[in-house]
Amino acid sequence: MDDSTPSTPADFRIARIELDEDTIIWRNADIEQERRVAIFDLIEENSFKPLRAVERGAMGPYDLTLAVQDGRLALTIAQEGGNTVEQLVLGLARFRRPIRDYFAICDSYYQAIRKATAAEIETIDMARRGVHNRAAELLMERLEGKVETDFATARRLFTLICVLHIKG
Repeated sequence: MDDSTPSTPADFRIARIELDEDTIIWRNADIEQERRVAIFDLIEENSFKPLRAVERGAMGPYDLTLAVQDGRLALTIAQEGGNTVEQLVLGLARFRRPIRDYFAICDSYYQAIRKATAAEIETIDMARRGVHNRAAELLMERLEGKVETDFATARRLFTLICVLHIKG
């Protein structure tokens, strides 16, 4: 492919995702499973177009590293197997409550799975999806003008942000 060939939509995706190991504390088996599933699902299907990097000619697919640094979310975007093309830093203040709510509802859900009725589990799961969906919408808002992504990708990224945010 030469430089004059335009990118195809398939190029605007995450090919590999990494979480900063210094940030992560393995909370429990349930959270670790959420992390594995989110990464697997994200790599299988996602939409991710870093707008400023693309304007400068960066082609996808991309490698993405997520970290929490000084209370902020750092997204390091690199061309697949190559050089960093951009680093985005987002404040986490607006995510604190959704993260706290998400962990609380997940804890309730995991406890319910072990002892609640099907109707109770379904009610908690609906609430969990609602919290997750609102957080994904917030993430899409925060990425507006920086990264074009779809709702499913934003949901999975939020799950990974939660995994990073459980430090201390």
